[in-house]
Amino acid sequence: MATLLLVEDDEYVRHALLRELSTFGHAVRSAGRALDALREVAANAPDVVILDLGLPDLDGGEALKMLRAVSQVPVIVATARDDEQEVIRLLRAGADDYVVKPFSAGHLNARIEARLRRVPTPRLREELVVGGLRVDVDRREASMDGVPLRLSRREFDLLAFLARNAGRVVRRREILTEVWQQPYGDDQTIDVHLSWLRRKFGESARAPRYLHTVRGVGFMLTEPGPEHP
Repeated sequence: MATLLLVEDDEYVRHALLRELSTFGHAVRSAGRALDALREVAANAPDVVILDLGLPDLDGGEALKMLRAVSQVPVIVATARDDEQEVIRLLRAGADDYVVKPFSAGHLNARIEARLRRVPTPRLREELVVGGLRVDVDRREASMDGVPLRLSRREFDLLAFLARNAGRVVRRREILTEVWQQPYGDDQTIDVHLSWLRRKFGESARAPRYLHTVRGVGFMLTEPGPEHP
């Protein structure tokens, strides 16, 4: 079952589509004006928006642009104009699909189902845990033993890369390629950023707990052993 927002100012058409789309198993909300639709999307985003262009308060094209400014929800435009240039304009403005009036509820439902099949499955949130270290990649937050770490953008990128490869020695060239996006560079830059990370971890190169230097090879992030609780 999908949640739909039907934006249609014609009350007769709106109620007919509400009734018929509901018979396909969808939960359908409706709005008769563009601004009401924008508030609905901002408050509780549906799975698909069906947007009529002939709205009383805003031109449909403008409504589409405003909708795209607040959401990436799939939008199927309902238009009475079967004009190729108009359709191209709407697709470029952010519409995902269109139907030309008059259309049947069955036709519209087929378009809705097609759009839903193309919606990517949300990926799982990436959170990396190494001992007492937690790295929330999506929120760009890190903590050590429950205490937030204040990291610069590059420090966070470096930490996330090391955490993804925890327990494995990573070479300097890998770090330059994956974190700095360059095949070569100044090794001292890596050393400086690792030194800053160690300081924020409360350790040093001479007495490492998490960040270890493997001389002549690279670096490794690993969970502290029993001798370093």
